[in-house]
Amino acid sequence: MDIHAIYAQIFKFWRRKRMRLFNRLIDPQPEDLLLDVGGYPHIWTAQPQVPRRIDCVNIDPVNWSGEDFPEHRITAVVGDGCELQYDDASHDVLYSNSVIEHVGDWSRQQAFASEVRRVGRRLWVQTPARECPIEPHYLAPFVHWMPVGFRRRILRWFTPWGWMTKPSQATIDETISFTRLLTKRQVMELFPDCEIMTERLFWIFPKSYIAYRTGH
Repeated sequence: MDIHAIYAQIFKFWRRKRMRLFNRLIDPQPEDLLLDVGGYPHIWTAQPQVPRRIDCVNIDPVNWSGEDFPEHRITAVVGDGCELQYDDASHDVLYSNSVIEHVGDWSRQQAFASEVRRVGRRLWVQTPARECPIEPHYLAPFVHWMPVGFRRRILRWFTPWGWMTKPSQATIDETISFTRLLTKRQVMELFPDCEIMTERLFWIFPKSYIAYRTGH
């Protein structure tokens, strides 16, 4: 079972709404150069391309052939979001969706935030809210609030993620180690020069946070 396809179906409503909001607030222009840190080209092929070029940076190589989408101008680049190989303010727009919670510990998250703020003039960084009772990666309630040792024991057998992916204990440990959800206070600390927007689940619970900057 392809869990990524399931995630895409579950979260597609918010992603469409979020993309409309991104287009309205950040307002990409035909002359812009856009850097997507941790994203994939197919996210951008679902709509007409506005920026003159989109660079997608991932820590692992991405299977991408621009020849299949001649109407888009997208490149796939290998790189680390915590140490971007670009000059200051080299990109008009920097976009990152659900990535900063996967880069590692707090020091790595600080490095990621510093780098994207440095490279992008206009900024859009989204991350799931730790305050939300539903953990979006495991598709289960409350597990992200539990101690690490308890999570190690229950993720395989008591979460939809565990049932569908049947992870080994090594995979569980690696996933726990590289999945660190952020609170609103932490997002504000990481992005002091940005506006912080809260997306909500059922109009009550914080679902995710978006740090955005419309100018530099």
